[in-house]
Amino acid sequence: MKIYHGKSVSQGIAVGNAFIVNHNEKPIIPKIKITKEEKVHSWARFETALSDVTEYYKTLKEGSNKEQSDIIDTYLMMLSDATFITQIKEEFDNSKYNLEFCVKQCTDDMASHMRSYGDSYFADRANDIEDVFGRVILSLLGKTSENLDDISENSIVFAENLSTSEAMTLFKNHVQGIVLKEGGVSSHISIIARTYGIPALVGVENPCEIVDNGNPIVLDAIKSIIVINPDKMTLFDYSKKVEELKNKQIELDKYRTKKGQTKDGTTIRIYANISSLEEAEIAKQEGADGIGLFRTEFLFMNNEESVKMATENEQFKVYSEVLKLMEEKPVTIRTLDCGGDKITSFNEILTSEEKNPLLGCRAIRFCLKRPDIFKTQLRALYRASVNGNLKILLPMVTNFSQVTQTRNLIKEIQAELDAENLPYNKDVKLGIMIETPCAAIMADDLSRTCDFFSIGSNDLTQYLIAVDRENTTVSDLYSELNPSVLRTIAWVSWVAKTTKTPISVCGEMASRTEMIKYLLTFGIRDLSVSPRSISSIKEMLANCTISELSELESNCLINKTIVKPAYEMLKKIDKTGK
Repeated sequence: MKIYHGKSVSQGIAVGNAFIVNHNEKPIIPKIKITKEEKVHSWARFETALSDVTEYYKTLKEGSNKEQSDIIDTYLMMLSDATFITQIKEEFDNSKYNLEFCVKQCTDDMASHMRSYGDSYFADRANDIEDVFGRVILSLLGKTSENLDDISENSIVFAENLSTSEAMTLFKNHVQGIVLKEGGVSSHISIIARTYGIPALVGVENPCEIVDNGNPIVLDAIKSIIVINPDKMTLFDYSKKVEELKNKQIELDKYRTKKGQTKDGTTIRIYANISSLEEAEIAKQEGADGIGLFRTEFLFMNNEESVKMATENEQFKVYSEVLKLMEEKPVTIRTLDCGGDKITSFNEILTSEEKNPLLGCRAIRFCLKRPDIFKTQLRALYRASVNGNLKILLPMVTNFSQVTQTRNLIKEIQAELDAENLPYNKDVKLGIMIETPCAAIMADDLSRTCDFFSIGSNDLTQYLIAVDRENTTVSDLYSELNPSVLRTIAWVSWVAKTTKTPISVCGEMASRTEMIKYLLTFGIRDLSVSPRSISSIKEMLANCTISELSELESNCLINKTIVKPAYEMLKKIDKTGK
């Protein structure tokens, strides 16, 4: 029995047999000089191959769910991308070599360019390009990809990587789990795996070499481990766990249509954190009360030129689709949050290299320094506002001026839209993230500038206790249970209640049972979490009462010793109120 570790991108437990998908034998792409006469015929072959692969994806789309259908639509867009096709044509026209070689060259260059950003999202999109045009190259060579149609249902797939189309085939054939070397949380494979509820691990070194076909396997994507050739006791224990999880999911499914409510009748609104339309679909299926945080930075990375190529219409379309999907439910869309530890690929358009990007030109600071980018996003948001219940959220606000400048920019945009006879909702709420000590301490004053608060507990914790959560040497010091974090959140909640400012928590803190109890004690009633966490949180709420949590408040010594006296003192200093 051997145990290996990976990174979970889709939680769950599976028991089955290993099935190796080995891509080591890649097709050899010849590099052959050709004549001008051959070029004409070759391009006709390319158009045929493009058409054949397009038809393949259309066939794959039949019977697919919404998430798969959206991904296939993206692939079809790649195949019809006039800019990239023109790039291939120019490469071929200016080259002395055969078409297959030129297509491979362009595909590799594009994928390499995207991976050079050093961002996992771009790396996943590079894989998509290689998947799509890899099939075009195979068609040109007269070859086909590996046939996965006959895989058995109890298989756990091991591979260096999988194309999205291969993953779709495998999931349709009801494989039990996936183990990969490559991939990330935002990859299409991970999204599809979560949609199907199939356990998946990535980051496993040499997955095709650690097993033989048919080996008994336990895949625990909760603990992020793989057990190869488990002993009888381990196999028995995990078989029971699989059955327990199935029964547990059946129980949790009952909560999808229920409100979040404690045993003593207190309603807790549970929203979803999303990064794409695909995740919005999942949020709706899971019974979210709305979208509490739509991270828009991933939308900006849909193009190889990153943020500079995110047009107003591209953004308008996505925002509108999410708003329409959620109907009357609120959708809080956060404006671009780049820089710092968020998206390093945006550094290319910053004016200078930053020694400490976490304290540098990021989020609202970046947007106000680049009003061309910010204004484009705000225009798209206001145009989309007629399609649903939109709220706009500004990240990393630390002073009044940032909100004032944003409101002035909004007034300009509204005047432009009026002049262009474009409809928009004039009453869109504008909120701020409370994610720095500065914003938390000044929450009472900042409440006068905005319509709502959203506590970003991840960054707030990081800044309060001065610990880089991505640094493994100090990550053990990162704790949301640190008294400074709890007292700060209690203070902001107290301010929100007194100034009648709506408040929610959208960081990881809102997803964990032990932390939710503290948040409820502090008066928080709106949480925004990962879509897959919604049902389990509703279940937890149904089994506790607000009164039972009162002891947590006294244990923290929060309201009696810190928050209430501080707020009473502030009221004496400034009696103007909100």
